[in-house]
Amino acid sequence: MSQPAYPIRTARLTLRPVTLDDLDDVYAYQGRTDVARWLREAGPRTREESRASVVAMTGEDALRAEGDCLTLAVVTDAGVIGTVELVWRSASDRTAELGYVFHPDHGGRGLATEAAAALLDWGFDEFGLHRVYARCHGRNDASARLMARLGMRQEAHHVQSHLFRGEWADQLTFAVLAGEWRARAGS
Repeated sequence: MSQPAYPIRTARLTLRPVTLDDLDDVYAYQGRTDVARWLREAGPRTREESRASVVAMTGEDALRAEGDCLTLAVVTDAGVIGTVELVWRSASDRTAELGYVFHPDHGGRGLATEAAAALLDWGFDEFGLHRVYARCHGRNDASARLMARLGMRQEAHHVQSHLFRGEWADQLTFAVLAGEWRARAGS
């Protein structure tokens, strides 16, 4: 089993496991149309759907086996403003997938970049990952910009590669290698 030493602290944020007490904050963004726009679900979550989501995330506090998801609440003085996650995709290839969801009211200040970078630091430096990739809808410009700010390079633009709410959609894939991440960080 591998997990960060909790909490992870950055200059402005605290990253920690999700708890049941986070429901109000999580529902505040999961229930928004502008957040649900890029998620596979067919619309904003109800409070009960958010409760089920929070319950599921409370069990995602460590990477125990390939396929596990490590989901961390991103906390400021305003409460939980989003989550960042690493999904362990391959033990033999030392690969994980990065994901994130943030409340739009906290956008534009680099908080998502700061949170994702802290999780990538742990993934590469502590967990020993070789490669981390992330994917987004081809029209999700904000997510693509976040991946680029993290130093991830676009590796693919899959044209009409998946059904998204009944329509064929493009998908962008970005990735960064451990050596690239360390060189970017100057370590």
